[in-house]
Amino acid sequence: MILRRWGFTVGLLAAALPSLAAKGAKPEFGPNVLIFDPSMPAQVIQKQIDAVYAIQEHNEFGPQRNALFFMPGSYSVDVPVGFYTEVMGLGVSPDAVRIAGNMHADANHEHNNATTTFWRAASGVSIAPAGGTMQWAVSQAVSLRRMHVRGDLVLHQHHGWASGGWMSDSLVDGNVDSGSQQQWISRNCDWKSWTGSNWNMVFVGVVHPPAGAWPEPPYTTVAHTPVVREKPFLQVNAAGEFSVRVPSLYSDSAGITWRGGETPGETIPITQFYIAHADTDTAETINAQIERGKNLILTPGIYDLAAPIRVTRPHTVVLGLGFATLRPVKGTAAMTTADGDGIEIAGLLFDAGASESPVLLEVGPEGSRARHEKDPITLHDVFFRVGGAAVGRTKVNLRINSNNTLVDHTWIWRADHGEGVGWDQNMSANGLVVNGNDVSIYGLFVEHHQQFQVLWNGNGGRTYFYQSEIPYDPPNQASYTSAPGVNGWASYKVADGVTSHEAWGLGVYSVFIYPDVVLTRAIETPKKPEVRFHDMITVALGEHGAINHVINDTGEATAMKPRVTPKVTDFP
Repeated sequence: MILRRWGFTVGLLAAALPSLAAKGAKPEFGPNVLIFDPSMPAQVIQKQIDAVYAIQEHNEFGPQRNALFFMPGSYSVDVPVGFYTEVMGLGVSPDAVRIAGNMHADANHEHNNATTTFWRAASGVSIAPAGGTMQWAVSQAVSLRRMHVRGDLVLHQHHGWASGGWMSDSLVDGNVDSGSQQQWISRNCDWKSWTGSNWNMVFVGVVHPPAGAWPEPPYTTVAHTPVVREKPFLQVNAAGEFSVRVPSLYSDSAGITWRGGETPGETIPITQFYIAHADTDTAETINAQIERGKNLILTPGIYDLAAPIRVTRPHTVVLGLGFATLRPVKGTAAMTTADGDGIEIAGLLFDAGASESPVLLEVGPEGSRARHEKDPITLHDVFFRVGGAAVGRTKVNLRINSNNTLVDHTWIWRADHGEGVGWDQNMSANGLVVNGNDVSIYGLFVEHHQQFQVLWNGNGGRTYFYQSEIPYDPPNQASYTSAPGVNGWASYKVADGVTSHEAWGLGVYSVFIYPDVVLTRAIETPKKPEVRFHDMITVALGEHGAINHVINDTGEATAMKPRVTPKVTDFP
């Protein structure tokens, strides 16, 4: 069902909403979702925001999950964004929700260190930052989508360490400064200017990318995004009625989707969604609703699942709010999908349980053969964790069997710190296994798994930006050997039978904590004319070990003293 577009401009909608919102009943999102209205006193809103941040500021492995929603209108507040917190404007355009004050993500450690500033998100807001600059000092599993920054944006905190992030469909009126960010991907963005570089900066479909090209500065620019759709999002109309906007698939694009006032796509009424709650719902209750024809919203919380959530129907939308977390407790998958057109899965954290799962998320059953060029299965902001909060085990985190699947930002992490962490505790062979053909991934972060971080078996794959640390903790070389004469498992492995594959902007890093452990090659691929890699770097951090080659036998070693950062521009 497609609702008619409203006959309001964004400005009129924002002005009209406060008096009309009462006409639409707010969905039962539960206590972990706070919905702010511009008619509320600013001090009341601020008090609630501060109460959430007091819990989430340093809550790296805690159980709390939160979403902060702003109805269309104007606000004067300060919005710090902590762990497991999603901030979302509910307008058809970011300019329908205007915040004068600040929104910021801050470093989680002393010395301005943001390398564990994980699991937070902001979208759909126009922010006029106090002082003219919005600080977004973050690392993995952090998304900035559909934002309008009316000033400058910095991606670090006073040049302290920061380890990468994601920005898409966003407009920055001033300068974006990456500063000390080690790597970053920007997709379909527009800004006045960009400054900064470190190891690996990737720009895909960006209107004003910075000048220069790999290797100095380490910029990778792809002028147009070949094919993508934006993440589904909640919105509210002038009558206060909630719905979910599902953006259209689009090709060969550059810049933002909402330049004309709203993102093209389909609007699905909230009544067509089942709204699940972690304290009452199970896989059984959720699956029953999906079978009845409902789409699914998972409200913030941790869902302990005795069986997988099964997405069995084409065009089903699954939308997680506030880092809704799926944790299998019986050694099963957390979620599986049919090999169906147009399935959308967005905004979820998959957390491995203590009993080993064969896979956490499986897209399409084994042997999937259907083609989905015109309406692909799409994953947005799907994140995976093995250990850290507690012992977790899985063989594979994400397995993609369906052809033409799109992945729009993922971090697949075997924890290197926290609880339940150790070579024989949080066990995970592979982060990502791709069996489908013509799978495209934008923003692929995969770290610390015990064998191949990525194993790509399908033809026609494309990756735009790859960031990977190989495992810190192999206790010795014997434990970390993939074949006779091959030390370790390559981070990015294209299977020998693959005849076509292409990837842009790849960084692979080692942080071995035990001596005498090395990796033979960061990337391993068959040498065939249609298998191509562009702009690769390896870096060895710490005092131990090295990576001997960047790709196959090409690229020098990350020598011990002094350390070097080998780069390869094209292969073959």
